[in-house]
Amino acid sequence: MGRKAANGHDAAPIRLTRRGRVVLFCFLLALAGGLVALVAAPGQAADPPGPAPTVIVQPGDTLWGIASERRGRRGRDAMVEEIRRLNKLDGYGIDAGQRLILPRTR
Repeated sequence: MGRKAANGHDAAPIRLTRRGRVVLFCFLLALAGGLVALVAAPGQAADPPGPAPTVIVQPGDTLWGIASERRGRRGRDAMVEEIRRLNKLDGYGIDAGQRLILPRTR
């Protein structure tokens, strides 16, 4: 037996038009993307308290050398870019005596 509408007649099955299917698909895709972004973005709640680690650049030091020594689970190039971002460096050159803020390693 089919469903009965409020007026007692058989109710027609719900049908989505092509546009309705596209809208539903886009909504579900956006919802899935939002969930992935929430799950994938690391939070800072797990960071240990206290000041960020720093290093004083010594003569002969390079960003790549500092990144290699302290990269933790990150790749060297990713660590170099994170150091540049934290210290607002335009290029890759650093000077002896310069204090660099380092990303926290996990």
